[in-house]
Amino acid sequence: MKNHIDISIAEVSEAYTGTVGELWEMLMGEEIHIGGPMATRELADMAGIQKDDQVLDICSALGGPARHLATEFGCHVTGIDATPAMVEEATRRVVAAGLDGQVTFRWGNALDLPFRASSFDMVWGQDAWCYVTDKVRLISETARVTKTGGTIAFTDWIQVGDVPDHKLEPLLNFMLFPYLETSEGYVRLLEENGWEVTAADDLSRDFAEQFTLYREMIQGKFRPEITRRFGNGFYSAVEEGIILWENAAHEGIVGRGRWIAKKNRL
Repeated sequence: MKNHIDISIAEVSEAYTGTVGELWEMLMGEEIHIGGPMATRELADMAGIQKDDQVLDICSALGGPARHLATEFGCHVTGIDATPAMVEEATRRVVAAGLDGQVTFRWGNALDLPFRASSFDMVWGQDAWCYVTDKVRLISETARVTKTGGTIAFTDWIQVGDVPDHKLEPLLNFMLFPYLETSEGYVRLLEENGWEVTAADDLSRDFAEQFTLYREMIQGKFRPEITRRFGNGFYSAVEEGIILWENAAHEGIVGRGRWIAKKNRL
């Protein structure tokens, strides 16, 4: 049974407009997901992304993966995100990179995608759907906007097995996650919405190692910058939360997965 807490998309948007977004870019780089460009390239290769594909990046944040995909693979990427400040900054970076016309961003809700049915060859997501309040609706929407025979490729943070409330709730509160899906849950949702799953990979070992790295980074080279820019109170809260996630990841109650699926032909 998955644990849920009352976190709204407005709270997430407000946090990522300010210090939270800056912190995660500091730790993860501008792609703001575990593994950075190497993980993006690996997912794209596994998904078989092609030149001129129309790709929808759901929860696109600062647009690092979208720019990466357009530059390396020659596809056209539309990013959608619920934080206006992220959309504005992603658009600025696209123009600076000379990719305007090939990559576009717009504000919107992942649960009510502002696109017609069968608009995209591929739906894409990296470590961001953990913020979505209704994964059932999310996966339904991905199927609606993808062409028959198209692909979904995404990674996400997940709950592993049954986790008691007293262990999971502090983790969710720190990250502003309403809940975490399980790997089996994502497979079930995909299949129920007409997706044929071709890969469901457990990336949890690397996930735990990454959190150890993040803890070492904030306690080491980034500590002076975090305290200078955001204050000692913010630093202490971040350190506590990172350690909480590091311990949970090594304990095996949270992790990360990767899924690729094809939309069944009618």
